[in-house]
Amino acid sequence: MEPHRSYCPVNLAIEVIGDKWSLLILRDMIFYKRRHFNELLRQSEEKIASNILRDRLAMFEKEGLVTKGKGPDDIHKQKVTYSLTEKSIDLLPVLVSAIGWSIKYEPVNMQKYKPAIDLFAAGQAGIEGFQKLLREEHLTADVVQA
Repeated sequence: MEPHRSYCPVNLAIEVIGDKWSLLILRDMIFYKRRHFNELLRQSEEKIASNILRDRLAMFEKEGLVTKGKGPDDIHKQKVTYSLTEKSIDLLPVLVSAIGWSIKYEPVNMQKYKPAIDLFAAGQAGIEGFQKLLREEHLTADVVQA
């Protein structure tokens, strides 16, 4: 493992999620239920390059943000399913804070992104409820796929 630039908590977070793609990939997994490479590659409106997506997913796995499992059906045995871990689910409040900041200062399309805006408006209880759903969907799936 490479040494950290510093052990400042802001630096440590930036080293894992501070590039321009990491939070967008996590957003797609969390809010849009995209769990396969091709879904993440082709359905993101920001148009991430395949080599960058591959690198970020490998880094996420190394950092413990995602796990990889095989698809549950016999037709797509080679299809990898990415699941969030507790570590990545715990980033939901960071994403929700970014949503709130953007609503306040940037030209957010309030209709197109209504579910995310509603989650921000729901506050802590809404975040905790959504985290519970993510745990049920991703953490229990890991047990089945292992």
